[in-house]
Amino acid sequence: MLEHGGRLRAAAQRYGIAVADWLDLSTGIAPYGWPLPPIPADAWQRLPEQDDGLEALARDYYGAAALLPVAGSQAAIQALPRLRRPGLRVGVVSPAYAEHALAWRREGHLVQELSEGTVERDLEYFDLLLVINPNNPSGRLIERERLLGWHARLAERGGWLVVDEAFMDCTPEHSLAAESQRPGLIVLRSFGKFFGLAGIRLGFVLAEQALLDHLGEQLGPWTVSGPARAVASALLADSQGQQRQRERLSGDGLRLAVLLSAHGLAPAGGTALFQLVGHPHAVGLHGYFARRGILLRLFAESRCLRFGLPADEAGWQRLEQALQERPAWPL
Repeated sequence: MLEHGGRLRAAAQRYGIAVADWLDLSTGIAPYGWPLPPIPADAWQRLPEQDDGLEALARDYYGAAALLPVAGSQAAIQALPRLRRPGLRVGVVSPAYAEHALAWRREGHLVQELSEGTVERDLEYFDLLLVINPNNPSGRLIERERLLGWHARLAERGGWLVVDEAFMDCTPEHSLAAESQRPGLIVLRSFGKFFGLAGIRLGFVLAEQALLDHLGEQLGPWTVSGPARAVASALLADSQGQQRQRERLSGDGLRLAVLLSAHGLAPAGGTALFQLVGHPHAVGLHGYFARRGILLRLFAESRCLRFGLPADEAGWQRLEQALQERPAWPL
């Protein structure tokens, strides 16, 4: 299993701090949402049905012609490589969410990580290109026109462009969702990050209908629970709530960047949901914050820390105090 953010219980055990006493900034998931709707009894008592309105609401929200709900985008990440015969040459624009490369390698494909700057030169070598946009963890956004140009070159020879847009909800104008009906273009969206509901385990695959049908056969029936479908339908229909969430997250993302910069940790990049800080003593800084019950996401190889958003004013004050008191050379 790969390392991910959010392993709060493991951190609590390691540092001897009770779970309830932590400020968890490690995940890049919205730390707040809005009141959830009541769940109808039949959502618990009956098997989920596809004509409950979820797909239509999601198509409207994302602006997509066709989509498939899945049990978190992770389910699609693991299933998509099984739709192609082993031996595909897969390029992953790095840095990237590590589960992508692992999934394609597991199914017998030839995976190579490459930088964004070398894609134009090397694209002809690959049968499939995988891009995280906005990037996780750097927050870098690649222009829509550039991505569509890469897609056109791949599609000419039956290749795929897979774009993971898990952190796109605050900047929907940059999304390729409206173009996802094009053959060979697959867009992945995460529901839990923006809506602050990681535990709901819901995501969507946006693509041409034939590919979605094939993927649905791989995943089998009832991949998304009835309660998850009911909650998601209500939130996807609430455009005013979405706008409030978007504004709050965007404001807090800016606040976090300003706060970190004011204390000598200017972000190298980020999104509304997180900021990435490079530091020669990233490992030591991670330990310093952890000993104070503040959990960050450490990228040891690149010497970077990812800071998520505090949920409330008490969390902001706690983070600011830790920043003020941090040593110049953490051990």
